Amino acid sequence: MKKLFICAFLVYAASLQAQPMGKGNLPPVFPKEVAEKTQFDTRTRAYISPVRVMWTQNGDLITGSENLLLQGNGQATTANTPKTVFVSKEGKRPSILLDFGREIHGGLQFVTCIRASTKPVKVRVRLGESVGEAMCEITKENGATNDHAMRDYTIELPWLGVCEVGNSGFRFVRIDMLEDDVELPIKEIRASLLYRDIPYLGSFRSNDPRVDSIWATGAYTLHLNLQEYLVEAPKRDRLVWLGDLHPEVRTALAVFGDNEALSRGLDFARDETPLPGWMNGMCSYSLWWVLIHRDYYMYRGDLNYLKQQQQYLSDLMKILMSKVDAEGREHLDGGGRFLDWPTSEDTLAVNAGLHALMLMTFEAGAEMLNALGDKELAAQCTATADRMKKVTPDYKTSKQSAALIALAGIVPAETANKEVLEVGGAHGFSTFYGYYMLKAQALAGDYTDAIQNMKDYWGGMLDLGATTFWEDFDINWKKNAARIDELIPAGKVDVHRTYGDYCYKGYRHSLAHGWASGPTAWLSEYVLGVKIVEPGCKAVKIEPNLGGLEWVEGTVPTPYGVIKVRHEKQADGKIKSKIEVPKGVKVVK
Repeated sequence: MKKLFICAFLVYAASLQAQPMGKGNLPPVFPKEVAEKTQFDTRTRAYISPVRVMWTQNGDLITGSENLLLQGNGQATTANTPKTVFVSKEGKRPSILLDFGREIHGGLQFVTCIRASTKPVKVRVRLGESVGEAMCEITKENGATNDHAMRDYTIELPWLGVCEVGNSGFRFVRIDMLEDDVELPIKEIRASLLYRDIPYLGSFRSNDPRVDSIWATGAYTLHLNLQEYLVEAPKRDRLVWLGDLHPEVRTALAVFGDNEALSRGLDFARDETPLPGWMNGMCSYSLWWVLIHRDYYMYRGDLNYLKQQQQYLSDLMKILMSKVDAEGREHLDGGGRFLDWPTSEDTLAVNAGLHALMLMTFEAGAEMLNALGDKELAAQCTATADRMKKVTPDYKTSKQSAALIALAGIVPAETANKEVLEVGGAHGFSTFYGYYMLKAQALAGDYTDAIQNMKDYWGGMLDLGATTFWEDFDINWKKNAARIDELIPAGKVDVHRTYGDYCYKGYRHSLAHGWASGPTAWLSEYVLGVKIVEPGCKAVKIEPNLGGLEWVEGTVPTPYGVIKVRHEKQADGKIKSKIEVPKGVKVVK
């Protein structure tokens, strides 16, 4: 799998190129040929001051560190303003660790003051998603790297000026002086947050603050990945991975509604993957491209956009049909057979999961082809799906494969839940496929256990200080674990350094990963109960499922405006609902 990851990354890294994005105008002094090639950013930059100084080394050589917590303005000045002064002398060099309060995507801004020497001063900057990462060295044992985005580097700060550096995901920053006998007065050190300034149209509240925090944290995790493209993490890999995009797109639609980054990422993957190639070098990721487009079409109802996918979709479906034998068994080859990392060495789980994914892909393809008027190819897809339903692979080795088998309708969801999904609670959940485990438990009607599993699993990351959801997590990691937002106490486990596997061992592990945002989409669709029935959200069903919750309320965006709901559980167990839908949306039974 490591080889697969490296190969897929090299293909994508080589293919990245500038494309038209945001709208804008260069000043008229630029020639036309320059303006035609210019790309404008669609994002906003905001500057955030630290919320606390967590640690210093040789702290007696730092004066006024509390001034770093003041609001800044990014402007160097000759005036005598509050400042922090770092001094290296007598062979001692000071260091400081800052906390910006939550994970962000972006870099740092340094504003320096007047000093005796105008020579630039060298400092070392270390960014960390955890305190441990910000304090570590890049070693094989630590797993820390500068892959995809620089997080450990040396810079020179100017005399009386402003320096902006960095483009990664982080919360904590360690800064070390690197030279002897120098003085560095600094007016400001601020984080530079780069993000899409878009409203949170979706919302969720309930009587359980832990559930509310999970919805909000998933929404924010996705927001950090909603850059010029929808990528899967701000630290790494910062790439358009198609499998990751399925829960990400579902969350984006539940929180923000449609956004240009969604279609841009889908089109990018299509254009960068000529058939018969597999997206990202993995057959399952081409399947996810089809499933995403079906969901995207149901939300947008944009037939013109779907027509732009028709040739690629049709050719892909024909290739996929050639990979199914007469008995209905799949034979996907020529690309990595992959579900998620925890199942990557479980052949039975991968085989069962791919079979179910492929079946659902044929059903989704048939839906879209019917909408496009290609009844003949749609019928072929349906016939292939029907043939695959007669095959029941061994799905009992993992919750990932059991969830997909249930969602594909190969076995009753109640059966898969009783045999596999409910066993051991949140043990065996994964950040990516946990979304599908929740969906399968909902299909089985087991909302109480699903909500509890969500609280235990995603809530377990919150218990360890997470402000975004991680690339991977196991609730067993909580045993004797230190929080990621504190210096590691003696005798406690540094979760970030100790755990992780495959390509994400130790501090290389991403602690803000878009594929982990699934509970946000799940809560909106299954607990608030808003499900799309007709393309474009023209018709929806609203079927709340509160499990053990007493009340829930929230909003769900549609192309026509937001749907507002509030559901309260009555003394007799029945649900009383208040529903407001925008004009153009009808509620059906």
